[in-house]
Amino acid sequence: MTQAEAGAAEAGARRPDGVAPGGLRAAGFDNERYLKDQTAAILDRAAKAGDKLYLEFGGKLLWDYHASRVLPGFDPNVKMRLLKQLKDKADIILCIYAGDIERKKLRADFGITYDADALKLIDDLRDWGLVIRAVVITRYDLQPGATIFKNKLEHLGIRVCTHRATPGYPTNVDLIVSDAGYGANPFIETDKPLVVVTGPGPGSGKLATCLSQLYHEHRRGVRAGYAKFETFPIWNLPLKHPVNVAYEAATADLADFNLIDPFHLEAYGQTAVNYNRDVEIFPVLRRILQRITGGDAMYRSPTDMGVNRAGFAIVNDAACCEAARQEVVRRYFRCACEQAVGFVGKDTVQRAQLLMEELGAQPTARLVVGPARDAARRGRLDGKGHKGIYCGAAIELADGRIITGRNSPLMHASSSLVLNAIKALADIPERLHLLSPTIIGSITSLKQDILNARSVSLDLEEALIALSISAATNPTAQLAMDKLKELRGCEVHMTHIPRPGDEAGLRRLGVNLTCEPSFSTHDLFQS
Repeated sequence: MTQAEAGAAEAGARRPDGVAPGGLRAAGFDNERYLKDQTAAILDRAAKAGDKLYLEFGGKLLWDYHASRVLPGFDPNVKMRLLKQLKDKADIILCIYAGDIERKKLRADFGITYDADALKLIDDLRDWGLVIRAVVITRYDLQPGATIFKNKLEHLGIRVCTHRATPGYPTNVDLIVSDAGYGANPFIETDKPLVVVTGPGPGSGKLATCLSQLYHEHRRGVRAGYAKFETFPIWNLPLKHPVNVAYEAATADLADFNLIDPFHLEAYGQTAVNYNRDVEIFPVLRRILQRITGGDAMYRSPTDMGVNRAGFAIVNDAACCEAARQEVVRRYFRCACEQAVGFVGKDTVQRAQLLMEELGAQPTARLVVGPARDAARRGRLDGKGHKGIYCGAAIELADGRIITGRNSPLMHASSSLVLNAIKALADIPERLHLLSPTIIGSITSLKQDILNARSVSLDLEEALIALSISAATNPTAQLAMDKLKELRGCEVHMTHIPRPGDEAGLRRLGVNLTCEPSFSTHDLFQS
């Protein structure tokens, strides 16, 4: 069997909807304008706060891929660039919820747990010349996993504080704002006028940490204030703008939803978009702030608390609308797959589906879905001696071409897809081999005869290693391997949930992956 047969290289299709190649990637967001306006807004709010401002950073501090997908042109690290500009004025506190550590909650775009993401964030901050003052484990109740994480951090020389669940929260303000409430939490000493409080995801306890610190600061005679830096929902876009709907889809598992801020409407007669949790908690939050400061809470609405200038940096609304619609479709597929593996319930998938339909989109609006399904269908028709489940995959290249691949006894669908894609990018004829038959034979022998693997088919990580070895003696393989970096940011769809080696390989290549809620094998154990 030749590699071309094994890879089932169906390539060269153009975008079927007539959209210009790369049209979905047209710039819609001005990073430099955003960076300038956002920095000015934060410094202005800090000046109004008094001696110190606690700034709750919502969303991802680094690698905010959701924002970069729905706002084409958004730098996923723009918040870090902002912090670097402010590093002489800012301290950083990292919060993580003990329950997320205990249940090993995953950050889906990296495939790592929240506690691992916290360690990665500390490393990334150091790379940017920024240092975290302390890690706060919130709602800590001696959970075994959280205790192990605490011990590990302390062994690494990182200061760790633990906050118990606040008694009386959210109704008993007298108890909350007392030595038995916020006063029972350890105080974290900071030197800078701005304190950034961040975390690996929603529900990390950032707000409670800010309020606890405010309580201690005011007890010490320090005039301190609170503000929130949350990119989504974007308050000055319409409620049902696709970018705001995409935020609802991204938090479908939390059942968050956007709404018009009634406090802002009443106070100013202006329409502003916020989300349910901030609106629901605002009356209590305002009372807590009044009790802590002994006077004016400073804010008349949840929107007032925010310092978000993202809406003012949108320069191409049509590009952002289309990108957001595509993101909602991606989120639908992700929710369906998370249901298949038991992470979420059916209600989460239904919410994502309703949001997708609300924007008039269908799964096939994602242009790589149809070709991937067709590739699997052709595999079933052709047979090729494969006895397992037929899987298809498709990728949309930056120039608009859609390349497909499918599985075989020799390769997983993702392996054939990537090899087909880089051959197309390098203009290598289909008949030429990228992988040396000798190398493939050696890997097959290792898996089958020594490791006793149930399948010898190469997953993507194995195929990439084989490609790198072949490149040492094969200039054609080297030419193709050099094209791998051009796959970053490309859209990929698979007709099955990828195996671990395929998922890891695709993540390292930086593609935007979706897949059907089906498995590539009848085996219950996936390795």
